[in-house]
Amino acid sequence: MAAHSTDPDSPEDDPERYVGLPAETAEERARERGWPTVRRLAPDAIITMEFLSGRLNFAVREGTVVRCWKG
Repeated sequence: MAAHSTDPDSPEDDPERYVGLPAETAEERARERGWPTVRRLAPDAIITMEFLSGRLNFAVREGTVVRCWKG
């Protein structure tokens, strides 16, 4: 998925900026930047692949964001 989406419900924000941050800090920043939904997951979590406009997903290992994507 492209870093900059044409989705009107998603802030213009690069998900890569969150990788390496502590999960709590990443969540705070995402909400400050306008993300209405922030989801924290284990890196190996089994999830459905539906796209939810306005959602930012974090894969978190040992308290650190290791992957981030929109939807």
